[in-house]
Amino acid sequence: MTCRSARAAPAHRRPAVSVDEQSRRGAPVAEAAVADRYKWVALFNVTLGVLMATIDASIMLIAMPDIFRGIGLDPLVPANSFYLLWMILGFLVVSSVLVVSLGRFGDIFGRVKMYNLGFLIYTIASLLLTIDWMKGSSGALWLIVMRIVQGVGAAFIIANSAAILTDAFPTNQRGLALGINNVAGISGSFIGLVLGGVLAPIDWRLVFLISVPIGALGTAWAYRKLRDNGVRRPARIDLWGNVTFAVGLILVMIGITYGIEPYGKQMMGWTSPLVLAELVSGVVLLIIFGVIETRVEDPMFRLPLFKIKAFTFGTLSTFLSAVARGGLMFMLIIWLQGIWLPQHGYSFTATPLWAGIYMLPLTAGFLIAGPISGWLSDRYGARPFATGGMLATALSFVLLELLPINFVYPAFALLLLLSGLGMGAFASPNRAGVMNSLPPADRGAGGGMNSTFQNSAQVLSIGIFFTLMILGLSASLPAALQQGLTSHGVAAATADRVSHLPPVSVLFAAFLGYNPIQHLVPPAALQAVSRANYSVLTGRSFFSHLISGPFRSGLHEAFFFAIGASVVAAVASWWRGSRYVDESTE
Repeated sequence: MTCRSARAAPAHRRPAVSVDEQSRRGAPVAEAAVADRYKWVALFNVTLGVLMATIDASIMLIAMPDIFRGIGLDPLVPANSFYLLWMILGFLVVSSVLVVSLGRFGDIFGRVKMYNLGFLIYTIASLLLTIDWMKGSSGALWLIVMRIVQGVGAAFIIANSAAILTDAFPTNQRGLALGINNVAGISGSFIGLVLGGVLAPIDWRLVFLISVPIGALGTAWAYRKLRDNGVRRPARIDLWGNVTFAVGLILVMIGITYGIEPYGKQMMGWTSPLVLAELVSGVVLLIIFGVIETRVEDPMFRLPLFKIKAFTFGTLSTFLSAVARGGLMFMLIIWLQGIWLPQHGYSFTATPLWAGIYMLPLTAGFLIAGPISGWLSDRYGARPFATGGMLATALSFVLLELLPINFVYPAFALLLLLSGLGMGAFASPNRAGVMNSLPPADRGAGGGMNSTFQNSAQVLSIGIFFTLMILGLSASLPAALQQGLTSHGVAAATADRVSHLPPVSVLFAAFLGYNPIQHLVPPAALQAVSRANYSVLTGRSFFSHLISGPFRSGLHEAFFFAIGASVVAAVASWWRGSRYVDESTE
């Protein structure tokens, strides 16, 4: 038997290779190169869409004083509380309600198709927001309706973004991609605070106009470059499931929103028959929704996904982390705007912008930890980083609890940075772990379910934190207000009436950057005091020092709750188990 040489035959003696064969051999290489380019294009476009949507979710928080002045409406008048609350929460409520349905639509009709439609709706709504020509309540209603339409577009984007990236990236790179996308989304809510503070004083319409050119370019780019390469599962629309879920969740969120509003002579509305009816009806409809989902052939809410341990505990920890984070952001802003900044020489009108600026260490922590932890989770799994991130977040809340109300800013900034690092370390691996656990055909629905738990938790969190803060303020704020006002010449009857105003009015006044005393005390009563007392009462220091003690009591309760929610989120994250990737994704 002869042995063949291992050396290659000379070129002139090799068998000829046809053009078709050369093309066949080169095709996998070319396709791999195209896929590699496409995944980065998808990441950039999808991240741009999510960043834009989350920036606009928070940009109005700081810009609202200028917006209300622009349309000639005082948001602190009790009759205008409807406009104030729905300016804040309308966008978040509608995006929370629709995100599961639109994620399911992505599984059925194509994720890119739904995402592109959302980008288009979002851009058109942003343009319509800038052309509000009306004043007063009519102008406010126009803004609320257009914000709801904008929220619909954002829901299309958020519901399908994670699924598009999961389809585009291989398993060993999803943590990095989803980490960048998720951190951009979360940090967008803090970037929006600064942008709102910068743009609104120039012209309140710029708050909405900034999204128009970015949205137009992003929409055109998305329609041109993105493509559906995921698994699609044709199915019937779960009509009754969609209706009962949407109406039920809306009722619950409305009930929570109005629960923090005064009712009659009570500080809050939790005992209001209307609020109770909304909450009970909402819960009943959600229970009916759960029953429907077990009986229809193609349910909107894929309940069998909860049999996947990594998905269940990842989603639970998403919910708990959002509960801990959502309302606390409001508390930190009120702390800065209502107390710390005025005590350090900032005018009330300047506090919204500077509150956003002083919150930037939190955003920096997100931006640093998110991509790094996402990349590491690709190698080692989500559990150690997500769990450690929530424990670090809990520690930051403990240390913030120990700070004095009139803190030294470098210490505050370091704790914000620690909190941002912890939340960023949690968010990226957790999102990647959830998406990796999903079967390809259910990525849209599963990603939407996860986003719904996150968004609805933020509304719940606002209700919880404001309730805890109001309870803390109500114990000592009335006496502090009455004593402070009467000691500076305000008539006893007026001081008594002001001291019994709902604490939520005080919180909203501080939050919106108004001079609280000028809004709480009638102008005639202020004009009746001496010039020296008037100067003290309306100055930067009086109210901030007056509210410091009562605010500290409420803040203690809020931090205690945030610490508990973060620790439970860490435990839930650990229970997800070791790294799990659905085998059908390989």
